[in-house]
Amino acid sequence: MSRLLKIIRPLLTLAVAAIIVWTLWQRLAPQFEDLPAHATQPKPFDAAFIRLSPREIATLPIAARFDHPLGSPNAAMTYNARPFRIERHLGDDLNGIGGENSDLDDPVFAAGAGRVVYSGVPGPGWGNLVILAHRVPDAECPGDFAVVQTVYAHLEKITVRPNQSVQRGEELGTAGTAGGQYFAHLHFEVRQGPYINPSVGYADAPLNRIPPHAFISQHRGAPDDQGNPPPFLGAEEVEIEAQNK
Repeated sequence: MSRLLKIIRPLLTLAVAAIIVWTLWQRLAPQFEDLPAHATQPKPFDAAFIRLSPREIATLPIAARFDHPLGSPNAAMTYNARPFRIERHLGDDLNGIGGENSDLDDPVFAAGAGRVVYSGVPGPGWGNLVILAHRVPDAECPGDFAVVQTVYAHLEKITVRPNQSVQRGEELGTAGTAGGQYFAHLHFEVRQGPYINPSVGYADAPLNRIPPHAFISQHRGAPDDQGNPPPFLGAEEVEIEAQNK
């Protein structure tokens, strides 16, 4: 008799557990079935959460000096058709002085030494776009440098590849029309921080963007009338004004 009970007790326990599970399922299953499709499907990954890792940041090229990315290093032969924060604009629209498509296919240069962290077409309105990440010396930041990104949009073509390190003044591509959406120009942004989401070009708030013209002027490291040529690949950047003191 005791042996029979030993056999029956586990079977009864399993039967009771099965009844409980079945009862719960009968109560909950209709709730799952009533959920809309968007509530039961995984959401797409939000590019706003893509950021450079600590290792990637530590190996970024140091950008001690910056130049203007279109025309000459001191922006000769160009004008700013739509400055930062005019009509919610998050960058500068740089044009050749002839206007319209006079600067189509003109070379676009890296404003400072950096690494290509994005290269492609992120969405409507952008056209070909390149993002460079830089380490900029700044004694007020942890590690004595700040992470800054420069953004080059509406390119006719791209001449660099992802993860490529570039020198200040190196060609990234050419000025374009974003597939015929605009007259040729360069949409140029400067951003703070390690998040590399292409994001938007217009917003009610400046987000993490800073005025490009002011940033370049502050970090040129050369007089306004000087060409400020880039150094040879691998050479150390220096501040020309500091040398002359």
